[in-house]
Amino acid sequence: MIGRLNHVAIAVPDLARAMVQYRAALGAEVGPPQDLPEHGVTVVFITLPNTKIELLHPLGAGSPIAGFLEKNPGGGIHHICYEVEDLAAARTHLQAEGARVLGDGRPKIGAHGKPVLFLHPKDFNGCLIELEEI
Repeated sequence: MIGRLNHVAIAVPDLARAMVQYRAALGAEVGPPQDLPEHGVTVVFITLPNTKIELLHPLGAGSPIAGFLEKNPGGGIHHICYEVEDLAAARTHLQAEGARVLGDGRPKIGAHGKPVLFLHPKDFNGCLIELEEI
């Protein structure tokens, strides 16, 4: 059901510093910041030959990333994103297997302009999983 790894998301306390670090120290291709108000985050994508890294920074006080950074002030891996061909079919299958979809269960539009869902980390060995329809 799941396809390729789309990205690994890292919450960062200082977005500008993280962008410089990836560009200067690692020589990575760093994209521009994008505000995603519906998700409460600002994101920056770092393009790698085989996948992407998504830097996440809080956008507003109610951001879920703000809570994550309170618990992890230095930042850290927040989630991993897998591609799926049919998000509705994936949701139905996962719920039948006992997995919990976060929020109201309806897809939202993610940073790539495609529908996404998040799965409860307690159902996947402590890892928050994002599914993105390709």
